[in-house]
Amino acid sequence: MTSHDLDTLRRLVSDACRVLAARGLADGILGHVSLRIDADTLLVRCRGPRERGLRFTEPDDIRLVDLDGKEAAPGELDGWAVPNELPLHTEILRTRPEVASVVHAHPPAVVAADLAGLGIRPVVGAFDIPGTRLAARGVPVYPRGVLVRDRRLAAEMVAALGDRDAVVLRGHGLTSTGADVPEAVLRAVSIDTIARLSLDVVKAGGTLTDLPPEDMKELPDLGGSFNNDTAWRHELARLG
Repeated sequence: MTSHDLDTLRRLVSDACRVLAARGLADGILGHVSLRIDADTLLVRCRGPRERGLRFTEPDDIRLVDLDGKEAAPGELDGWAVPNELPLHTEILRTRPEVASVVHAHPPAVVAADLAGLGIRPVVGAFDIPGTRLAARGVPVYPRGVLVRDRRLAAEMVAALGDRDAVVLRGHGLTSTGADVPEAVLRAVSIDTIARLSLDVVKAGGTLTDLPPEDMKELPDLGGSFNNDTAWRHELARLG
C-alpha cells in the first residue's frame, strides 16, 4: 500500500470520528474508530499532542499500529498513544475476519435505554430499514461497565457480541462493526436512533412493539449504493 493510499484511509477514519461527534454519539474526548489494513495492522484514532476530542479529529491523529498496539511503521507513534481500549478493536479483528472496521462510541441514549431495560428492537420499519434489519438480528449486551483495556476483557465483550453486528456495553456505550468504515458508523447511528425513539415512546406512555413479520418481509433491500454510499455522502455533507 502506498503512502497516498494510507493518507486517503486516514482521512476516511478521521471523517468517521467527526461524523460520530456530529451525531452526538461521541461528543467529547472518548471514542475511537479503526480500520483493518491487513492481517497484522490497522489504522486507529490515537491520542495526539493536540487532543481536542472526536469532533476535531484530523487525519494526522489516525496512526498505523499492529494488533499489539506497537507502531507498524517508523514514527507512527512519535507523539501519539494508542487508545486504552485498543484491545476492544483488535480482539474483534482477530476473531471476525469479515470485519474490517470497528467503532466504539458513548451514545447517551443507548446507555440510558439499556439501563432502563429497553433493548434495541425492530420497533420501526421503513423509517430506517437497515437499522430495523440490524435490530431484528439482535443487539446483545455486554453487562460489565468496565474499560475494555486488555485482551481478557475484550474477549468477554467479543463473546457477548458473537456473530452480531454490534453490542451494547452496559453503563459505557456501544461497539459496532462493518465491512468498511461507513457501514460500521452507520450501524452505530441506527442503533442510537432506535434507542432515542424507544426512550421517547416510553416517556410518552407508549408500549414498544416489534414490527410484525408480515411487515418485515415487505421491507426491500435498497442496496449498498443507497444504504451505505448515499447515506455516507450525506453524513459527510452534514459536517460542512
